[in-house]
Amino acid sequence: MFKTRFAVVFLTLFLAAITASAQKTDTSKKDSVKIDTALLNKYRIDPPKNALPVRVRALQIEPELIPLSMLDYKVNYWHKWITFGLNFSQSAFSNNYSAGGVNAIALGTNFDFKTEYNKAPFDYTAELNLIYGISKNKGQGSRKTNDRIFFDNKIATQLSKHWFFFGSLSFESQFDKGFQYTDASGAVLANPLLLSNFMAPGYLTESMGFEYKPVKYFDLRIGTGTARQTFVKDTTIYHNQPANYGVLPGHTFKNDLAFQIVALLDKDFMKNMHINARYALFIPYERPLAYTSHRIDAILTAKVNRLINVTVNGTFLYDKSTSPDPQGTEGMALGIAYRFP
Repeated sequence: MFKTRFAVVFLTLFLAAITASAQKTDTSKKDSVKIDTALLNKYRIDPPKNALPVRVRALQIEPELIPLSMLDYKVNYWHKWITFGLNFSQSAFSNNYSAGGVNAIALGTNFDFKTEYNKAPFDYTAELNLIYGISKNKGQGSRKTNDRIFFDNKIATQLSKHWFFFGSLSFESQFDKGFQYTDASGAVLANPLLLSNFMAPGYLTESMGFEYKPVKYFDLRIGTGTARQTFVKDTTIYHNQPANYGVLPGHTFKNDLAFQIVALLDKDFMKNMHINARYALFIPYERPLAYTSHRIDAILTAKVNRLINVTVNGTFLYDKSTSPDPQGTEGMALGIAYRFP
């Protein structure tokens, strides 16, 4: 009986040992097998998709206003130019200089200021021109060589591409007294004759009409309605100036209604050469055509370098109220001129 039980126990333990060894070997082999994930993904069964309909909205793009902070920039409709010139000349001779000569000093100045406001269709232009020259020769007093005050203002509104309707106001006179030093034959007068003075004459001109401006450097004013006041504040001038600038002797004022044409040219026609010219035609309505006046003022400037230049200026005038004959003046100088900007 005992033997039988022992045999059964032994047999059970033996079988358990064999089973455990077989499981260990099988597990080791299973862990060492490589799994092909691509093959698994091939046969993967995904869950069924949602069969319900899906609504898709169309893409809509709309502008959205975003507040922006503007830069602090301002448009300047004003333009300004200033030109200042100074001309000086001097000559000296010893007392025994065989060729002869007179010691002399001459000084000339000019100042030109121009400003413009242009914001279509409105346009405003103003120009101030001041010229004065004086010379002194040994044994003679000081004598002026040039003298002018001119101030012009114009307001215009644009009618078409090249035409404007304008109104203008201008003033013209001189700084100092003007004398005649010789008579008709050329002989020197012992007592020079006073011919002009400040506001003797002086002119104030109002005009309105149409302006033609085909290019920036040229414009033509046609003043169909023009009035000019002539002032002669020094009533003693008529003793030496019979015409008295059109004002009755002893009077200081005269008014004329007229038709006026003014042409202006301001251009660099070469690299270092500039011309500024003004022509004025004045036809009084209440006087014969013989009293039509013409005046041309021109300045030609040639720059040597930034500061040094040569200027040639001239004036032509025909006005029977001033003289029965044409009048003219011309001058040339080398000096310093500065223009800015």
